[in-house]
Amino acid sequence: MGSHLTVAADAQFRSGASVPSQLLAFGLKHTVRPLLDTWARLPFDVFPPNLLEHAARLLPAPEGTRWRTVDLPHCRAEYVMGADVPDAPGRGGAILYMHGGAFLTCGLNTHRRLVSRISSAAGSPALNVGYRQMPYEPITESIADGLEGLHWLLAQGHRIEDVTIAGDSAGGYLAFAIARAAMDAGLGRPAGVVALSPLLDFDPAGKAAHRNAHRCQTFSMRAVAKLTDVTDRLDARRGVSGRRTNPVDMPLADMPPTLIHVGSREILLADAELMANRLVAAGVPCDLTVWDRQVHVFQAAASWVPEGRAAIGEIGEFISSLEAQETGAHTPAAASETATRRSGRRRSAAPA
Repeated sequence: MGSHLTVAADAQFRSGASVPSQLLAFGLKHTVRPLLDTWARLPFDVFPPNLLEHAARLLPAPEGTRWRTVDLPHCRAEYVMGADVPDAPGRGGAILYMHGGAFLTCGLNTHRRLVSRISSAAGSPALNVGYRQMPYEPITESIADGLEGLHWLLAQGHRIEDVTIAGDSAGGYLAFAIARAAMDAGLGRPAGVVALSPLLDFDPAGKAAHRNAHRCQTFSMRAVAKLTDVTDRLDARRGVSGRRTNPVDMPLADMPPTLIHVGSREILLADAELMANRLVAAGVPCDLTVWDRQVHVFQAAASWVPEGRAAIGEIGEFISSLEAQETGAHTPAAASETATRRSGRRRSAAPA
């Protein structure tokens, strides 16, 4: 396969952009994008304090949210239960969530609301992992922290077949990497992977050749290339250069069913399309939903963007269907119902 393919027309396209979503896109285009572009132009590396994470402490969680702190070997995490989700560790499905933030910013506070809403929609608790980040630690350590989070869920009694690994942006990269690491370690196959606006390929070539190279409301090509350079330099300093594999280049034939959400103008649509093609070509069910003119990780704005609420509903349905498929695997009626539900959602790969 080439470095980039265009997904066939059967990728699900959700048309329409509400006024709130358009206002959000306008705001990001004129604030966040120029700020990141300025950072990318600097001739030296600057890593400001994680101000977003500190400021997010002031934001209230959705009504009915409960959580408790979990101490993993090298980082903190939170066991989050959205509204109406019972606090019953080890029973039923669970979600391992890896937050986004370009491996440089964000954390438990910034993503508690999103994780709570996904937990509520899926009816499952979620472990939100505050993994170690650059510039202090390379991405290999972020993956290791996610794997420790998975071990914690298994220690509570959850089966790996009932755990869905999810993440947004950089967390989407980690979700695939952790699923791969878990299977390679002999832990078994997770129930599924959910990736929201995922970064899946550090090689900027595919994104530079994509129709969205200069249309994204959040990231410029210059910012994408800068992140790649920063990551490569940190890996080289820590001696891990050459050992990290992009998710799009990982062995995929045994990966679990996957749901990918992405905005139609995102620069990361290139990554989403490439991964969807490669998964389906490898025989893995992959649902790719492209949301009309939605911004990077618009699901995080679900409190006032209706498309965000609709997307979280779809995520919850996908995760619930995985759990139903597992629990009803030996029941012909249940298996038939699950197959019918997913038959219209399986994607076919575009020709090379």
